[in-house]
Amino acid sequence: MKPKSGTRVAILQSCYLPWRGYFDIIGLADVFVVYDDVQYRKNHWHNRNRIRTRGGTPWITVPTSLPFGVNTRIEDVRIARRFAPRHWRTIVQSYARAPFFQQYESHFQSLFAEIEDIELLSEINLHFLKGISAVLDLKTRFVLSKELGTEGSQSERLVSICKRLGADRYLTGPSAKSYLETEKFEEAGISVEWMDYSGYRPYHQAWPGFEPAVSIIDLIFNVGPDARNFMKCPSNNSAPFVEGDP
Repeated sequence: MKPKSGTRVAILQSCYLPWRGYFDIIGLADVFVVYDDVQYRKNHWHNRNRIRTRGGTPWITVPTSLPFGVNTRIEDVRIARRFAPRHWRTIVQSYARAPFFQQYESHFQSLFAEIEDIELLSEINLHFLKGISAVLDLKTRFVLSKELGTEGSQSERLVSICKRLGADRYLTGPSAKSYLETEKFEEAGISVEWMDYSGYRPYHQAWPGFEPAVSIIDLIFNVGPDARNFMKCPSNNSAPFVEGDP
């Protein structure tokens, strides 16, 4: 199936060191909108993720402070205390013997060092999203939703963002099927495409068994330059991996 021409936009809230599916959405989009001027959700992926260790898949969590309580937006969430050195030590302990850790060690060590003085969670997440996208050779353009000045209901705002960016395609995850008003996109001449997370290939991990729901760093440290071969955004973006293309 030949992919459509035009601009494909994806819009997601930022997450901390997210899994490969998140980076597939980035890689399959022409423009990726960081949708952080919306309410922060506690116990979500915004400030935490899992890594693979001998003992299982523990969480690594960024300590946060909510200046406006439950009404705090993601972009306003602050860092409660210093955490980067501890997270980096945990990652080193978990992946030092992974096949490609040494190849990427200096890059990731620098990424963690560079967040030491950043006080906002959203900025830290964006820092890692861009830094990891560089490792994966993803050429997607990043835009912050707050820079676009859009308003309206949830679906109306997403449509407005797409229109501001000249998109004729909107790529989103399957969980959006529960709330997305697709007719509003159709009225605007924008086709909705659903990311397909099924069929991910397992890869060799350092410890017995396979755990798919872990941070992208697990894939990078274990398979290195072949990481994109275990993802759905091929280097030439030649094959569609989304539902909804007629």
